[in-house]
Amino acid sequence: MIMISERPAEVEDRAIPGHWEGDLICSAANKSAIGTLVERSTRFTILLHLPDGHDAKHVRQAVIRKMQYLPKLLRNSLTWDQGSELTLHKRISTTLDMQVYFRDPHSPWQRGTNENTNGLLRQYFPKGTDLSAYPEDYLDAVAEELNDRPRKTLGYRKPSEKILELINTA
Repeated sequence: MIMISERPAEVEDRAIPGHWEGDLICSAANKSAIGTLVERSTRFTILLHLPDGHDAKHVRQAVIRKMQYLPKLLRNSLTWDQGSELTLHKRISTTLDMQVYFRDPHSPWQRGTNENTNGLLRQYFPKGTDLSAYPEDYLDAVAEELNDRPRKTLGYRKPSEKILELINTA
């Protein structure tokens, strides 16, 4: 594991795009989950459909499936907590040519963008909800709605506008 303290400074200041934070939001008793990926500079959100479980194999497959078609410019790094769902991080790193970092234990603020986004997602997926009941097209629609929400931190621009700007210049 490569710890967050070893991440380049460019990740912290959000000057270079393509650095993501990831996590799971879980149902009651952790029976089901949805994966969340948030790009740090644009706040663009991708949701991972995990209908067959949120173990390392399924999370790895979902991350790769959703991120593999992003331009290399948008695949610089991923920062996650130290949960067992990312024990196959080396395969993610190799397949996507993207470094994976891990936050320190008991330090959720080290992935603050993702924590904030997970809070917004609880408007759609209240705690205790069976998250396996939501189909992938619904998750994509929720992500699209979040990505079309203007953000003060982006000068009231939308994450979808910011990410398209980056893709169009790539």
